[in-house]
Amino acid sequence: MADDAEKVAAAYFGSWRNKEFTTLRRLLADEVEYEGPLARHGSGDAVAGALEGMAGITVDLVVERTFVDDGDVLTWFVLHTTIAEPTPVANLMRVENGKITRLRAIYDPRGLTSA
Repeated sequence: MADDAEKVAAAYFGSWRNKEFTTLRRLLADEVEYEGPLARHGSGDAVAGALEGMAGITVDLVVERTFVDDGDVLTWFVLHTTIAEPTPVANLMRVENGKITRLRAIYDPRGLTSA
């Protein structure tokens, strides 16, 4: 299962980075739960839509570390945008049956909200 979870996480970040939101949406369970400092979502459509909405300000995201424990993947990455200094993010995802069922993001949102 760890291999699958790691591959799903890599595909998620690759799709996000490349702004391939149809591909990203297919990785999300229909009832995926997302929780972060700026939003909470309860569906794959809402999560994919939120990331697509950010596409206009997203320049890059650089994955620095990935840790896998069975179906849980913790990813440390840096979000680069046009409106803030690079923002470090800790992202915890749960992968079940090849789909992301839960996402938790922890970051300091001040730079993203002050623009």
